Amino acid sequence: MSDVNQESFGQRFGDLLVRRGKLDAGGLQRALRAQTLGEEGLHTLLPKLGMVSESDVAEMLAEILELDLATRDDYPMEPLHNERLSVNFLRSSRIIPLSDTDNVLTVAMADPLDEYAINALRLHAGKPVSAKVGIPADIDAALERLLSVSTSDDDSIDSLDAGLDDDLIDDVERLRDLASEAPVVRIVNRLISSAVDQRASDIHIEPFEQSLRIRYRVDGMLKDGESVPRSLHAAMISRLKIMAGLNIAERRLPQDGRIRLAIRGRDIDLRVATMPIMHGEAVVLRILDRGSVKLDFDALGFSANALTAYRSGLTRPNGIVLVTGPTGSGKTTTLYTSLLELNTIDRKVLTVEDPIEYQLDGINQVQIKPQIDLTFAHVLRAMLRHDPDVIMVGEVRDLETAEIAIQAALTGHLVLSTLHTNNAAATLMRLIDMGVETFLLTSTLNVVVAQRLVRRLCPSCREAYVPLPKVVEQLGVDAVSGTRFWHAKGCERCGNTGYHGRVSLNEVLVMNDAVRETLLSRSDAGALHRVACESGMVPMIRDGIAKTLAGITTVEEVLRVTREFA
Repeated sequence: MSDVNQESFGQRFGDLLVRRGKLDAGGLQRALRAQTLGEEGLHTLLPKLGMVSESDVAEMLAEILELDLATRDDYPMEPLHNERLSVNFLRSSRIIPLSDTDNVLTVAMADPLDEYAINALRLHAGKPVSAKVGIPADIDAALERLLSVSTSDDDSIDSLDAGLDDDLIDDVERLRDLASEAPVVRIVNRLISSAVDQRASDIHIEPFEQSLRIRYRVDGMLKDGESVPRSLHAAMISRLKIMAGLNIAERRLPQDGRIRLAIRGRDIDLRVATMPIMHGEAVVLRILDRGSVKLDFDALGFSANALTAYRSGLTRPNGIVLVTGPTGSGKTTTLYTSLLELNTIDRKVLTVEDPIEYQLDGINQVQIKPQIDLTFAHVLRAMLRHDPDVIMVGEVRDLETAEIAIQAALTGHLVLSTLHTNNAAATLMRLIDMGVETFLLTSTLNVVVAQRLVRRLCPSCREAYVPLPKVVEQLGVDAVSGTRFWHAKGCERCGNTGYHGRVSLNEVLVMNDAVRETLLSRSDAGALHRVACESGMVPMIRDGIAKTLAGITTVEEVLRVTREFA
């Protein structure tokens, strides 16, 4: 395709994206200016810039070129032409043969405008080539499944193995060089891309004496990832440290860093945490996909009653709102959703976090740095001089932070924060154990939310069943004719797990007169829980059973995270 045709096609393609709401006009103009600096087409440039997702690009290409869009069902179970086509050619061109008849070779292509690749395939097959538009992520996954690692990759990895003698592991410059080698860069990029494709929230890299284990956490559960040679561990860790701006020479102490990437046309943040263990450094990468997080209470799983109770404390002009639960229970997401609801033109919102997980427009966010004594308490004191209306504290970790938060609430500010406790009632006892005076709690606390995350049933393959009457009775369900629970079955959409995504289970304790009186009488957490339930709080396990009956999750999932309350 000539430059003039490429430019003309790029303009038409960009205009279609704008009309469909996939790209704004300003973004299109910026991308067109960037296109003039190189030889790439707009359809390949936009995903690299993180402006449009690969799937949207593929759909628009198929429409404007009047081609079929390849689905995952189109990809063959066995490789075609594997013995004659170069693996490097297929990977670099992102092409995979779908079918081969006497008259035509049908292929899926990420870039159907690549005339060089089409001509090469035509010469190779000796017949016409019919192209379908493939989503790059689907093509990459199919290639990984169908094709073995190329000989050139094997040779490169073997040479790296030879270069990683034990005597050289402490050679920082050698590690830096190895971390920049193509095989290591490719393996690290593939690990991250594969995790994003599988909707993983974390990547765990764990070295053992004879093996290197890669695991992904998907929907809250760990699963094995691809196999990587143990000898590449040091080079992979060095590569990740370089990307995160960490010290590759320091392997005795834990380190934390951050990586920002554009993958499949989406902006991805990675929080990198290293930890020295017996056989080397373990690394966990927390994947923060800003495009996949829906900061909406309905999407999070709040029931109508729970949301009404929560908003009763959230919409007050002052006081404290606490979201509690263990690590990974979605506390920060709930707080960010709350902040977006409170972020209006007539309010000034300040946050102090460790770390800042998502950047929110219109909100002043501060990252604490303990190494320079920039702690939660110090930032909170400074914040009160900046005339805020709403303050969010990432976590109440000690009495000093709790006391400043209470002081802020007493002086007319709304304070949001988190705490690590098992349920809503236990939160009050935890604050008292910290040293907070009971009368201050009753004066400042508005509402406490305790939550857990459970896996959401895949809507494409879930199956209903009628539970045994004894099970219904034990769960306290009002038995009626046709009471149904749901099984997780498994299909291609959910990776044969039966689950796709997560939803929260909540209990919302509103600080009313009955709860205040019980707290002032020095009652325990059990008494507080009973009084809160009598005042209208729906316990977390009851919220879970309601979601089970609605077909949102399974009873096994609910009991897995709420068994301590059953």
